[in-house]
Amino acid sequence: MRRRPEAAGAESSTYGGRVACLWAIAFAGLHFYWAVGGDVGLSVSAGPLATERPLWFVVAGLWGVGGLCLFGALLARLLDRPEPRGAPARVTRRLGWAVSALLLMRGVGIEVLLLTGAVHLDASVSQEQRAWTLALWNPWFIAGGLAFGRAARRSGRRPQFTRSGAK
Repeated sequence: MRRRPEAAGAESSTYGGRVACLWAIAFAGLHFYWAVGGDVGLSVSAGPLATERPLWFVVAGLWGVGGLCLFGALLARLLDRPEPRGAPARVTRRLGWAVSALLLMRGVGIEVLLLTGAVHLDASVSQEQRAWTLALWNPWFIAGGLAFGRAARRSGRRPQFTRSGAK
């Protein structure tokens, strides 16, 4: 008899990988949009760099981060593979955990610093920038960190299967 995933209540073992991949692609797309001259949202993300756009910022901060995000999307797809094994699977999972930790530390750390006023913020960081960082950017990093963490945790696990008709 053929096995198939349980229809009701079945959870994909790698759902987090797909979410992490979409998260990374969306973030890459936003950075590439900014790199080619788009400005919606950039000023509340990068402050004065958004208007000045020095070459190092465009190359490293926009194209570079966009490229890293595409690498993250590839990593998420690798975490999404069914039953990866061996050393490459362990490296992939460890990278997934590392990306998760980095995104969570960035999102939660900055959120805590801004909410507690633990650091003196430069006058060049506007009130609008702080508000957008608290309301949008940090939660976005936290969501990405959780998605990569879930993908790394679920990577390599077998999906739950049942016999046709059995519960």
